[in-house]
Amino acid sequence: MIWAVAATALAGSATVVGGFLALHPGMRQRGPLAVGLAFAAGLMIVLSIVEILPLSLSTLRDSGVDAAVWWTAGAFLAGCGAVLLIDALLPERVVQADALDLDGDLTGSHGLLRSGLLIALVIGAHNAPEGLMTFLAMLESPELGVGLAVAIAIHNIPEGMAVAAPLYAATGRRAPALGWAAVAGVAEPAGALIGYFALRALLPPELLVLTLSLVAGMMIALSLRELIPAARRYQTHPAQSLAGLAAGALVVWVSLALTR
Repeated sequence: MIWAVAATALAGSATVVGGFLALHPGMRQRGPLAVGLAFAAGLMIVLSIVEILPLSLSTLRDSGVDAAVWWTAGAFLAGCGAVLLIDALLPERVVQADALDLDGDLTGSHGLLRSGLLIALVIGAHNAPEGLMTFLAMLESPELGVGLAVAIAIHNIPEGMAVAAPLYAATGRRAPALGWAAVAGVAEPAGALIGYFALRALLPPELLVLTLSLVAGMMIALSLRELIPAARRYQTHPAQSLAGLAAGALVVWVSLALTR
């Protein structure tokens, strides 16, 4: 469990890295962000389809659970639905490309302070289920967990930028901007621990492996709903998103081939 907590903490810390980058306008480039977001999406989608769902199904069958396919499919759809529900309940739909205007002038307006705080709270709420995904994957399969932690960290970087940029512009101070980016990042391990103990209380031991299917559903929904659209909005050339997706998929295939 210690390694699972560490993985979620490292993924969350990438939000602070994004906060640092937001303080340097020269680092906020559309093309690299588009490739990075698409890379994370490609990694998540292929990892879910090729490894996580088959592993969940085979483990259920080996445990003698009846209707293992239906249990797996139901958990997968529940994961998709959870992401869509969280997205619908947020007070303002803030995603990477919408929260941070890379072409705008962010200096001098104290009216940005409220927006920056709202973005920090929204992204924190968004990060909590991501932390749960990473935590559960690490418990079931460390190889999967490491890959997922890397993907989450990559797309947490622009989220940290989205938090820090307006707060830095509003206050002119680095510490509050980075502090609120850190608050958003802490939601990853906090959400992981709270969600894990809640699931343990709700599910019998033989069905805990269904959390992997839940993770797969959340990963695919997150990729299709947030990461790929954000990558397309950031891109300066259509090849950037495609290259990122292909690279993410390739990394999964190679890593799985090397560990088998």
